[in-house]
Formats: sequence, C-alpha cells, structure tokens
Amino acid sequence: MDSAQLRALAHPLRSRVHAELRALGTATSADLARRLDTHTGATSYHLRRLAEAGLVRDTGTGVGRRRVWEVAPVPARDSHADDLDDSAAVEWLARDYVEHFAEKGQDWITASAQWPPAWQDACGLDDRQVLVTDDQLTRLRGEVSELLARYRRLGAGNPKAKRVAFYTCALPVDPPSPSRPDTPVGA
Repeated sequence: MDSAQLRALAHPLRSRVHAELRALGTATSADLARRLDTHTGATSYHLRRLAEAGLVRDTGTGVGRRRVWEVAPVPARDSHADDLDDSAAVEWLARDYVEHFAEKGQDWITASAQWPPAWQDACGLDDRQVLVTDDQLTRLRGEVSELLARYRRLGAGNPKAKRVAFYTCALPVDPPSPSRPDTPVGA
C-alpha cells in the first residue's frame, strides 16, 4: 500500500469497514452498518474515503442509491514503510488487525455451541510449529495463500456452504540471535 492508503486505513472504523468487506466479499453501507453496530451515514462516509484511496470500489451492481462495495485489489509494494508516518500507520494497522482477530475468535467461542459438531471440530484456533529458514517461510506463506485461493469460491452454488475466514499468522518462536538477527538462537 502507498502512504495515502495506509493513512486511509489507519482509522478505527475504516479499518473495520475494510475488514468486514474483505470477509463478506461485497456489501452495502447498510449491511456494514448492521454488522459493525453503527449507522449508514458513518459507513457511507468511510466507504467513500476508502474508495478515494483506491482500497474499495463500487461494483456497479447496486440499484438506485444502493451502492454495493467490494475491496479493490492493491498492487504489492516492494518496500516497507518509507517514513515515520507510514511506519506508525503500519504498526497501528497491525495492532488493530490483531484486535480484530481476537474479537472474531471471541465471537466464535461464544457462538460455537450453536453450530453442528462437524463445524465445531473444523473451526477454531489451531497452531502448528515448523522449523524453517526465511526462504522456506516465504515459500510456505505463498503455498498457504495458493491453497486458500483455490478454496475461495469452491462452495459457490451449494446451499450448505458457509463463508469461513481463515486467519494466518506466522510468528517466530525463537528470539533472534544477538550477533546475527536472521539466525534463531541455538542454530
């Protein structure tokens, strides 16, 4: 993302609107307002700000004044945040995303008993440890992304299919070595 996009997302309601839109695929401002427990004026305003930054777009499928929104593809950027404001926005967004993930996890724990046993067994939190180099980790993330992309619309047209958010988070377990930050302790 560029600086304008980072700054547009570095707002609590805009980041939630964007996250919900990613989860839903498409939605109106009224749909988002209901899900976020706010009013349509706020979601409409923030959708327009996100659209100005190129982060969401009108699908053109709405009727009358009812606009249907979707997340716009954002080209990958080679470098990380270039200045202090961008760095602060990236850090805020990362922390906000962790908070968002925690809320979704809590929601699942609260609602899980209402789901059939197969869904209860397949959903929820899981962690697996792997031993990889930085290049292997990069390949692993790419493979996980490819796998999730294959399942993106696999259940389309099946009335039994439900949307599932798959959160991924690779976090190092070992601290970096004091002499070589890219080498895990004990390596």
